[in-house]
Amino acid sequence: MFQKVFQRVSAARHLVGVAVAATLAMGLAGCQTSAPSDITGSLGDNVEAGRPAADPRRDLEIAHDRFKANPKDAEAALQYAKTLRATGQRAQAVAVLEQVTLAQPGNKALLAGYGRALADNGNFQQAFDVLGRAHSPDDPDWRILSAQGAALDQLDRHEEARQYYASALKIVPDEPSVLSNLGLSYVLSKDLPMAEETLRRAHGRDANDARIRANLALVVGLQGRVSEAEGIAKADLPPAEATANVAALKRLLARKDNARADGEKLPVATAARAN
Repeated sequence: MFQKVFQRVSAARHLVGVAVAATLAMGLAGCQTSAPSDITGSLGDNVEAGRPAADPRRDLEIAHDRFKANPKDAEAALQYAKTLRATGQRAQAVAVLEQVTLAQPGNKALLAGYGRALADNGNFQQAFDVLGRAHSPDDPDWRILSAQGAALDQLDRHEEARQYYASALKIVPDEPSVLSNLGLSYVLSKDLPMAEETLRRAHGRDANDARIRANLALVVGLQGRVSEAEGIAKADLPPAEATANVAALKRLLARKDNARADGEKLPVATAARAN
């Protein structure tokens, strides 16, 4: 799972920036009003966290045909965008949802899905703005609040981001997905002890979430407690998966050491995706 979380992030990014960019991007997508997906549930998607498609290409073909048959169908558009993202076609997913949203500017589910797709594609300011249109202050959605916070973190507006997380946590106290995003926010501002404390709370609430486990292991490792981090990464997992997690963690921590050897400060740069 560590490998899946980090594999698409540019190797040129700094270690903490890399890890947080990947995981917060996941969180950004995590805004949905039903079943959870990735960290909090995707914007307009209805698929469980970490469940890979059996055949993404076949799913894409089916979703494309359904969308082509009725391009005005919001649900079909959201599903098509989800399958596009699953096959790495993020810009195309944005284009699909942009067109449908223009035709249905008041559809909150479409706006949420569009905001999620924008976040996936790295358009964080636009994602934040669109997510705001998907949110109604008189009927607040904690998932969208958390996603907006994650977008702000991508824009290095960490104090503002935490206000959104705080609002989300007022609705769902100790929600692990929100705590995970909050923990990553502290990583981005280089407050590793607070990040660890927050991520431990998240892990205590949902010890089975692979992303939260990955985030916690990373933060512990960044503080020099590598053996403890490896224990978190492999705890209660099948041997093969545990070995893969530890290997991926070691690679990430090695990249931190390489960055320091080059005279760079511990970097905390800018990212839910959600399925």
